[in-house]
Amino acid sequence: MICVSIAESNIQRCIEKATVADMAEIRIDLSKFSADDVRIVFSQVQKPSIATCRPEFVDDTTRVVLLKTAIEHGAHYVDVEIESTAELKQEIIECAQKHDCKVIISYHNYENTPTDEELYAIVNQCFSDGAAIAKIAVTATSPTDSARVLALYARYKNLVALAMGEKGKITRFANMYLGSPFTFAALDAQSATAPGQLTVEECKQLMGFFV
Repeated sequence: MICVSIAESNIQRCIEKATVADMAEIRIDLSKFSADDVRIVFSQVQKPSIATCRPEFVDDTTRVVLLKTAIEHGAHYVDVEIESTAELKQEIIECAQKHDCKVIISYHNYENTPTDEELYAIVNQCFSDGAAIAKIAVTATSPTDSARVLALYARYKNLVALAMGEKGKITRFANMYLGSPFTFAALDAQSATAPGQLTVEECKQLMGFFV
């Protein structure tokens, strides 16, 4: 499935954009939504939705309130960063379990791709921390990095692994054929929320070659 990543401050436009793909990741942080905004969006989005609120932009206390509000009002998945405190993870996981929401524990590296051993340790920690799905997003500095990221699918299930940047673009659609439950895409080139992110239309075209 293709999951469109949305950073849109207008509530109605956000809800509309969430219909263009199979799933929608709502970037609560980049959209600058309040708790009331979150309640409206997640209660009205019709496609499966991921609630994401990165700590770079929102303090932990606010982040917990926003994510729990999303969970309580219909989010199908909630994304929690691996570096979050154990207390924060536990609070989000407990709320998610009460509302039949799956937890994604995510790791992001905007500089490089760790060694294979480090990647294995990171994925294992994601699952140990309570992830239903582990998300690994690293930066490819060479085609070899992309190959190593895709090789993770031979070892793990319930994994979304991709490489950011120009040299990692292949991972953003090839992962779908290796077991990833979904991949992330932008609505258009101007709406990308991560380096090297393909658009929904580009993903559909590339995947069409393999149907």
